[in-house]
Amino acid sequence: MADDFSLDLEELRNLQSIAKRPRVIYLISSEIHNLEKLSKEKASSSAPQHPTPIPMATTKVPYTPTQTYTTLSSFSWEQDNDKVKIYLSLEGVQEEKMEKNISPNSIEFKFHDVQGKIYQFAIPKFNKDIVPDQTKVMIKPTRVIVHLVKASKGSWQDLHYKEDKLKPNLDKEKDPMAGIMDLMKNMYEEGDEEMKKTIAKAWTDARSGKTADSLKGYR
Repeated sequence: MADDFSLDLEELRNLQSIAKRPRVIYLISSEIHNLEKLSKEKASSSAPQHPTPIPMATTKVPYTPTQTYTTLSSFSWEQDNDKVKIYLSLEGVQEEKMEKNISPNSIEFKFHDVQGKIYQFAIPKFNKDIVPDQTKVMIKPTRVIVHLVKASKGSWQDLHYKEDKLKPNLDKEKDPMAGIMDLMKNMYEEGDEEMKKTIAKAWTDARSGKTADSLKGYR
């Protein structure tokens, strides 16, 4: 059958070469096209069929190398009534390789690929709040300057938040007699004349440790 297709095609091509009228040329060309299509389909159907291999599904686990950060603990800072500037001495910082994490009371920066190292700088908690979306970073050849805008105007005593360790512990320093004295004061203000006389005496006795005995009649 394949030979018949070839012979028919050869004859049609010969006719096409001698045809002169446009309509005849068009009809011959269409038939040649149809025969060529049938010939290709016949050839492909007679060819041995090989099953298409099904690719095996594989799960790739991304490899994340352990990153070691060098902490920038040395820096300087200055302030005015509205802003704070932080100066970091670091050479070779690239803006496109810098990570920023800024919140109202903290900042964190990571500087990647700085002379083969990764540097980290952070203030875990500011003394007071800042305006995150107004934070700006200027990269100089040998240093990085962080511009912060204060949420409320005024002078900061320190950059970092620090708990007041000098604040007295009221539970430890509270006078054990304070509760009794407060009770006696309330009883005196709300009581009658007899109560007031008794409380006045008890108040005096409290200084000599006789308070409990003086108030026995009012328990």
